[in-house]
Amino acid sequence: MASEEVSVKRSRSELLPFALMAFSGVGWWLSISMARDYRPMAGMGGAMVAMSLSSFLFAWIAMMSAMMLPSILPVVRLYERAANRGSVAGVPYFLAGYAVVWSIIGLPVYFIWRNLDQLATAASPIVGRIAGATLIAAAVYQFTPMKLACLRHCRSPMNFFMQYATNLRQRSGAMILGARHGLYCLGCCWMLIAVLVAFGTMQLAWMAGVSVVIFLERATPFGEKIAQIIGVVSFLFGVWLLIAPTNVGLFT
Repeated sequence: MASEEVSVKRSRSELLPFALMAFSGVGWWLSISMARDYRPMAGMGGAMVAMSLSSFLFAWIAMMSAMMLPSILPVVRLYERAANRGSVAGVPYFLAGYAVVWSIIGLPVYFIWRNLDQLATAASPIVGRIAGATLIAAAVYQFTPMKLACLRHCRSPMNFFMQYATNLRQRSGAMILGARHGLYCLGCCWMLIAVLVAFGTMQLAWMAGVSVVIFLERATPFGEKIAQIIGVVSFLFGVWLLIAPTNVGLFT
């Protein structure tokens, strides 16, 4: 019986990466489907017809699933190994805590998006200046101690568990751990997400670009160097948009 139980747990462990990637794939499918509802309007943004808060949050969760799930696979697999030993509550509780953080962030993003949407519809050059300023802010953040600390945290899941592995047999403890990891995740890439919002929350090209950057920063040996390179490129791009704000229409 013990050997059968071990075999079942091993099979579940092997399926986890595919399950997360499948959820990410569903997120991309939903994002692509919703992006088709965009209706170009007068101005630079190709803004979408007004979206309700509930619809936006659904779209936001789909986007975050598409973008973030591949990058958190290492920490989830590490957590699952502990769950298979009975040391912690099940993986769904950890993921639920993580999802709560990113869902809550969707609330302020919605109101920012609505204001930017109105400016884009009015063909205001302020849209380009906001995008440029956001890029410069994101570039500066890439070199800050907070960014580096959060990035190193996300790149070292074992250190994360060693530091915060308390009361994880309780479901609430597992959810708190997931939320804590979500906050570090947010600290690592919130300015990249801000860039996405500034250029159009449902712009698939920007979604793909930011997703690739997030994955490379966290999952490759040279992630910290990539963060710095992205910082330099973002700064130059941001300065260019501040000088010529109407060029934002080329990227939205």
